[in-house]
Amino acid sequence: MTALSKFDKSGSSMNATLLQKLFTFPNLVHAVAGAAGSVFAMFVFYPLDTARTRLQVDDKRKAKHSPLVMAEIAKEEGLLSLYRGLFPVLVTLCCSNFVYFYTYNGLKTTYLSDIDKETPIKDLTFAFVAGVINVLVTTPLWVVNTRLKLQGANFHTDGHKEAKVPRYRGLIDALLKVARHEGIAALWNGTLPSVVLASNPSVQFMVYEAVKRYFQSLLKTKELSGFLYFIIGAIAKTVATVVTYPLQVVQSRLRAGRHKKSEQQGIFQNLVDIVKDNGVSALYKGMEAKLIQTVLTAALMFLTYEKIAAFIFRTMGHNPKL
Repeated sequence: MTALSKFDKSGSSMNATLLQKLFTFPNLVHAVAGAAGSVFAMFVFYPLDTARTRLQVDDKRKAKHSPLVMAEIAKEEGLLSLYRGLFPVLVTLCCSNFVYFYTYNGLKTTYLSDIDKETPIKDLTFAFVAGVINVLVTTPLWVVNTRLKLQGANFHTDGHKEAKVPRYRGLIDALLKVARHEGIAALWNGTLPSVVLASNPSVQFMVYEAVKRYFQSLLKTKELSGFLYFIIGAIAKTVATVVTYPLQVVQSRLRAGRHKKSEQQGIFQNLVDIVKDNGVSALYKGMEAKLIQTVLTAALMFLTYEKIAAFIFRTMGHNPKL
């Protein structure tokens, strides 16, 4: 047997082993549980996300406490406006978190051996790679979701009122119309800040895994209580949101399709322009709504995710190492 044929066989064997580690039942369970948990949590706290998006995109809307913003939107546009775009958001979130959780857990099972210890740096690296892959795959869905959520909104900023944006009948129709009227590249508006923002779930997962391992070691148990999962998820998301919020403002403005100048500029110039036009506080406009919504959503998502995954594994008599 030649050295080349030996190399080919060993290479094929290695690829087969990697695929076997990637396409596993535990990875599928984590992906399904993560998708289900995120959909349930978003459904519960969606009006807060509506308030956050309006504050980030509408420069002239006054920054107020979240309940006041929600009450203002409901008064101006009706109660159901708080749930505008809910269904496509849930569909997109389901797809997005399935990709994210499958990739994250797939990377862990593929590149961590049985004797390797999980560390915050490894968690951060796996979470960041999973986040970047998720961004590249699902950004078009998030772009049209932002458009659907803002469709028919009562803007306080004059330029947004006159902006010529097509009427969208749903997720698929919006994807086709954005591609047709603005070019396929427009479906990836905000990708660069989104890639940078992959650091948000990376930091979130790093903090979450570190705090979870601390409590598992402290309490000497693998499965924690629902209350602890909720608290740990809230802590992790708070840290991640505060660190990355200004980039989330830029991301929302780029996805909205109503800041044409912003779409032609880089992240740094967008941040500078926001500060120059509206002050430093504009970089954190809507952060209260974002914190309340994302912290509660992430906490409920992690709680639901852990419980669904544990239930499925118990039911199937499976005991995964992850």
